[in-house]
Amino acid sequence: MRSDTERNRRHLIKAAARLFENSPTPVSLAEIAKHAEVSTATAYRHFSSVEEILHAFRAQVGSELKEFSARQTTRGMAKLEAVSRYWVSLVLEHGGAMAQMRSHRGYLERLREGTGYLTPQAEALAEPLRQTTDELGLGDLGDEALYLWNALFDPRDILDLIKSGRTEDEAAGRLVAALRGALIGWAAAEQPQAG
Repeated sequence: MRSDTERNRRHLIKAAARLFENSPTPVSLAEIAKHAEVSTATAYRHFSSVEEILHAFRAQVGSELKEFSARQTTRGMAKLEAVSRYWVSLVLEHGGAMAQMRSHRGYLERLREGTGYLTPQAEALAEPLRQTTDELGLGDLGDEALYLWNALFDPRDILDLIKSGRTEDEAAGRLVAALRGALIGWAAAEQPQAG
């Protein structure tokens, strides 16, 4: 990609994130273009919709999480906790823009289809989740472990916890503890019931 093309793309993503952080009403592609100081036509050359810009933004944040995960030297639950806590900090850093992502399709469906913005996040978490379930003697829960993580670490709910008075550390600690319990409960439900 040419440098000016890449620069315009970055500016559009940053402008969208800033606008969604502070806007109580829907944001248009024309507004994003104006804040990025590019023409609306240029914005449409890069992105066909506001949703597409948000997907690019979310993929960028997911890549940050993936890079953080790759740098970790711990394993299992310790690594999962570090990566999950880092996700909470990313959500707080990016705030409202992170909470804008909603889809009418379920997480597992989008994950299995290879939806671009979910891929880096899933890659960041797959190994720590697999190591954690091994460490806990639960076996491999596959994509369903990612499903549980996603259900608990939804950006809207993280922001809600913080607004309700929890500190970042408290919110992250409780979510990690709840995830551990959810993984154990999920695996137990797979076991044949004595009758």
